[in-house]
Amino acid sequence: MLEPRVGQARHRDQNLSGKVHPKPPIHIPNMDPRAVPGKPPGYGQNATLTTLRRKVISLRPRSPYVRGMIRTAALVALLAAPALATTQDDVLSAKLRSGWQTENGSQMAALDLTLAPGWKTYWRSPGDAGIPPRFDWTGSENVKSVRLHWPAPQVFLTNGMQTIGYHDRLVLPVEITPEDPSRPIRLKVRMELGICDEICLPAALDLASDLARPGAADSNIRAALSQRATTAQEAGVTGVSCQVDPITDGLRLTARVDLPDPGLTEVVAFETADKAVWVAAAVTERQGGKLVAMTELVPPSGAPFALDRSKVTMTILAAGGAVEVKGCPAP
Repeated sequence: MLEPRVGQARHRDQNLSGKVHPKPPIHIPNMDPRAVPGKPPGYGQNATLTTLRRKVISLRPRSPYVRGMIRTAALVALLAAPALATTQDDVLSAKLRSGWQTENGSQMAALDLTLAPGWKTYWRSPGDAGIPPRFDWTGSENVKSVRLHWPAPQVFLTNGMQTIGYHDRLVLPVEITPEDPSRPIRLKVRMELGICDEICLPAALDLASDLARPGAADSNIRAALSQRATTAQEAGVTGVSCQVDPITDGLRLTARVDLPDPGLTEVVAFETADKAVWVAAAVTERQGGKLVAMTELVPPSGAPFALDRSKVTMTILAAGGAVEVKGCPAP
């Protein structure tokens, strides 16, 4: 176990103890994690809805467990792979930025991850072959709740599979609501994530810091906050409707969003409240000022289910930004 020195934003010359747990890598042949220009698989400006349905079917798993099986197989390979020259310390460093106290009494801190050139890590909804990050805040003191403010991610194409994440660096703002605003905050987090280039490494970071209050504004955190997805209202969305149809082992969801056409390739990522539900990579088409996106939702039960429309989130990704649409009302 290695113990790198992790800098704290409040004291530039002070180092915090952090633990990085290196694990053996897995080789992925012919893998290019950098974003590939052009349209992702299944994207068709002139596609009909029938064509979209066929594309969704071609991208979905043959059973609701296939995706889990693929990830399990990858983890087995990771554990079985021999240790190679590249280690986590070679490609990843991390620190906790203390940030500042906001007007409402919360603390705006951040996790700051730096990756070697060409390496990437993943967004909260990482796509077909990505590894979603996991966070454990156990051991934090005077912390009532934690909210992550994700910067708009980038879409990558790897061997025909779409993933969503970040390359080179990720500053992830963390807004902490204290139980008692008059007391100090100690933030402790264990972050488990995947990092990839031509090989992939599972990483685990342990970071802890006593957060400065009131602290001082941090330009790195402010820059990350400015890159958050805009709201539907801010983006000029004037209408949203979602048609839900039962299929053999789940639901087909077709969303129609009235949103000005940016003239750029758009990728739509769907999320549901139940993270156990498998969500197919969405296929999209433009109908002038209306964006149509279709996906299929497959729960572990492998049967149609009751979807909480209010908890559906659509994130529309395009070059230079993202739009987040919350809720998916019936037509």
